[in-house]
Amino acid sequence: MASPASSLPLYQRFTRRNYISRTIEVAILFLLLYLLLHRLLSPRIHGFAWLLAFLCESWFTFTWVLVVSTKWKQVEFKTYPQRLLQRKVELPPVDMFVTTADPVLEPPILTVNTVLSLLAVDYPPDKLACYVSDDGGSPLTLYSLVEASKFARLWVPFCKKHGIQLRAPFRYFSSQSSSSQDASPEFRKERKKIQYEYEHLCQIIEDASRRPLPCELVGDFKDFSNIQRGNHPSIVKVIWENKDHPSKDGSMPHLIYISREKRPHHSHNFKAGAMNVLTRVSGVMTNAPIMLNLDCDMHVNNPQIILHAMCFFMDIKNERDCGYVQSPQSFYDGLKDDPFGNRMEVLFKYLGYGIVGIQGPFYQGTNCFHRRKVIYGLSPDDEQINGKLRNIEASKSVYGSSIEFTALAAETLSGLMIGGSSEGDLSSCMDAAHIVAGCGYEYGTKWGSEVGWMYGSTTEDMHTGLSIQGRGWRSTYCTPDPPAFLGCAPSGGPAAMIQHKRWATGLLEVLLGPKSPPILMLKRRLQFRQGLAYLYVLLWAIRSIPELCYAALPAYCIIADTYFLPKKGQPGFLTTIFIFLIYNFYTLSEYLRAGLSIRAWWNNQRMWKITAMNAWFFGALSVGLKLLGISDTVFEVTQKDQPAAGDNTDANAGRFTFNDSPIFIPGTTILLINLAALAAGLLGFRLTPGEDGFGIGEVVCSVYVVLCSWAFLKGLFGRGKYGIPLPTIFKSGALAMLFVQLSKWF
Repeated sequence: MASPASSLPLYQRFTRRNYISRTIEVAILFLLLYLLLHRLLSPRIHGFAWLLAFLCESWFTFTWVLVVSTKWKQVEFKTYPQRLLQRKVELPPVDMFVTTADPVLEPPILTVNTVLSLLAVDYPPDKLACYVSDDGGSPLTLYSLVEASKFARLWVPFCKKHGIQLRAPFRYFSSQSSSSQDASPEFRKERKKIQYEYEHLCQIIEDASRRPLPCELVGDFKDFSNIQRGNHPSIVKVIWENKDHPSKDGSMPHLIYISREKRPHHSHNFKAGAMNVLTRVSGVMTNAPIMLNLDCDMHVNNPQIILHAMCFFMDIKNERDCGYVQSPQSFYDGLKDDPFGNRMEVLFKYLGYGIVGIQGPFYQGTNCFHRRKVIYGLSPDDEQINGKLRNIEASKSVYGSSIEFTALAAETLSGLMIGGSSEGDLSSCMDAAHIVAGCGYEYGTKWGSEVGWMYGSTTEDMHTGLSIQGRGWRSTYCTPDPPAFLGCAPSGGPAAMIQHKRWATGLLEVLLGPKSPPILMLKRRLQFRQGLAYLYVLLWAIRSIPELCYAALPAYCIIADTYFLPKKGQPGFLTTIFIFLIYNFYTLSEYLRAGLSIRAWWNNQRMWKITAMNAWFFGALSVGLKLLGISDTVFEVTQKDQPAAGDNTDANAGRFTFNDSPIFIPGTTILLINLAALAAGLLGFRLTPGEDGFGIGEVVCSVYVVLCSWAFLKGLFGRGKYGIPLPTIFKSGALAMLFVQLSKWF
């Protein structure tokens, strides 16, 4: 007879009751449609401003349709890992991937903390392997990992012995609750020793980063002799191999370092290429059926997260419903009220859970558990797989020339084998690992097009997830308490803008590619509403055009002495007021329900407009230049902040920063033309507007644009990194003068 624990489900699905929200969203939609109808059927010709407003508002209405469709049915899951442990089942192995690309922009201590948190998770260590991809090919990264592995032999047993919750050392030792006065003298003594060792590790890594070379290039570091960044053979090093008995205390997962081969004039396909190398190298070494990937700036915050994910993989009735398990991105030590608007808590809370209720969450590039066979290109109802795999030559044309990898891939896809060919000896796989990490290995294969992480976009995560769901797979959302993973959000203007520009560029590349949502909805198994949800995100770059036009429209109307908003007494006057008030009060209520402040709501409102007019616009421009063959898109790594203890007491923390990048020109130009329009309208051109001239609505809108651009207004008078550089101001001023003259001419 089955025990009660074995009959209980490992997860539950809950649907939110969001009837009031639905009603308000539909009401806003009807108001937008009424406004468009009024503009379309207006009995008189209102000219260019009226037409431009109609086009922009048509776009905003379409965007709102996508929002309503996506948020309509919000679903969340609850997992029960203790029930999984009570079942005493054989847990599957997991390969864990960490990616880093630049030891300067991504300090090694950041990667070290991510790795240490992974090595200490609550899961059988003999079933885990941690692979670190160093796309910068830096001996400093390998040196830091080697030193971290020594510290891990103390850190991992300490965490498991005392049930430590925060298993990234920098987070644990900076936590106020970690030094409890109620702890035993033995624990305090042990903790003090571990903290001393961690501080020593940080000092070692910091000292090494200041030297031209972190250590002598001998032994394991000999491969870094006489190599150049972007021009070196593949480097694979087993830093730690788990040869202990599973029951031994202090046992640690495998730790492997990988720097893939790179050669000049060879397309390395950014992070997607690194992920595919990780997939192949792990495939010939440990070949776990489940793979977890993390960015180097994320760390494990819930040590039972793998058990939470296994609740889905091991209890799902149909594998089709669980192609991958995604956890949301959450951030630690964020600045109060999210001044840069990059934590996107409300976006994840409402739109994110709405997508879960359709075909499952998007793949976000990190915090995600994948089935290896899904990454290998398997469709959920591919009944012919065994027959296809018997054809060795056909398999090589898909997976490459490595006999070892192709054979293991075939066994993975057919479900005949779990675990790699190493039989506990990773050194026997080194030759095969070097081969599959070569930069020419993928020539003539399906890697990046049908297999692995998808190429052709700087947002490989969206491209890959879309490809997976386009084959018919669904995904699930894993949101345990406390959050599974925490990371650091970019701070400052340049870092935030670079990140959003990269996203907008890659998303538009996906939209224009052969696997865009409309194509997959028509030809494959992507659900219609899931395709609409993808469109909401993929259209970010194009959305910058109506955002810029609408922000410039009130200034144009004031300068040209015309209007685009219905005036008092005209049809549509109350409609515009209701749309503005209802929308803003509704979005504010979402922030308040999420436990955020009014200031956080305002910061996010203005930052979304700043991001749209600057970063998203340059994303669209980058793709346009690529389509014209003028330049290609590049993957820009954002600056990651090094972990530090204590709160940020800098008086300027949260203040917007600038650099000499042209990415700030559109926002500065919009600010200047609205300031010029307000000055012209209020000081001379038309103090008593007539029937056909601009009205109070245009003035209010122009003031609203200036308020949204307040960070740029302060930047006009700021100094150093807090001020807009003079060349940017001069270029924006010239564009603003041109705009004013053209507006007068019209």
